[in-house]
Amino acid sequence: MKYLEEVKTLLIDVLNLGPAGASLNADSPLLTLIGALDEHFGIAIDDDDISASTFATLGSLAAFVEERVQ
Repeated sequence: MKYLEEVKTLLIDVLNLGPAGASLNADSPLLTLIGALDEHFGIAIDDDDISASTFATLGSLAAFVEERVQ
């Protein structure tokens, strides 16, 4: 993949992953976060819920979870 290393570097930088980001590869499941939120909080996240505004910041994601849990 032509841009894999560039995208990987960008993710490491933007998310401040540091050395932990080195283990990312083309098969790293980035959307497992959605499944983890579903399972941990006992909520259902539909495809329609996945938007840039929901996942824009940690705060917006926490507010989304709080809305769903209640």
